Amino acid sequence: MKEAVHIGRNPSSKPDLEELVSRVALGDEDAFTGVYDAVAGSVLGVARAVLRDQAQSEEVAQEVLVEVWRTAPRFRPERGTAVNWILTLAHRRAVDRVRSVEAAAARDHQAALLERTPEFDEVTEQVEARLEREQVRRCLRTLTEIQRQAVTLAYYRGLTYSQVAEALTLPLGTAKTRLRDGLIRLRDCLGVTV
Repeated sequence: MKEAVHIGRNPSSKPDLEELVSRVALGDEDAFTGVYDAVAGSVLGVARAVLRDQAQSEEVAQEVLVEVWRTAPRFRPERGTAVNWILTLAHRRAVDRVRSVEAAAARDHQAALLERTPEFDEVTEQVEARLEREQVRRCLRTLTEIQRQAVTLAYYRGLTYSQVAEALTLPLGTAKTRLRDGLIRLRDCLGVTV
């Protein structure tokens, strides 16, 4: 059975985590046991707060503690405490896991969309709608400038006769006439029968 690792004169005092991490950096397995005992619960808590999934939180906590073992030589006490360094590693690893899961879900969603073959009728409707839009655009180009503006304001922007007249600085009757004439020309161009 391993003895508990204690730093300092009083065996009942908490181990100095910075000292333990510096010993872990030298490959001291007993010091790592002390680090593990001191921070494992907190590391799991940080991972659980981010991930909200116990199994993934445990995996992340394990990965973080392995990372502490591997990267202990990188710890710099002048930059902060050992516990903050370790919990920062835990938070970053948990956030990376969330991003990885979200990216995988997005890839799966995209793959599902690519596999989905549209129904024949859906493709036909899309083509017909595109052709109709092109025909309307072509017919709008046959109108006079004032007719095109009146039709565009009324039907594409939803303005009333009064608003069209105001926007085009025309008398109300003239705006109505231009709009009516434009619609008649569009109807004829589109081949719509009444």
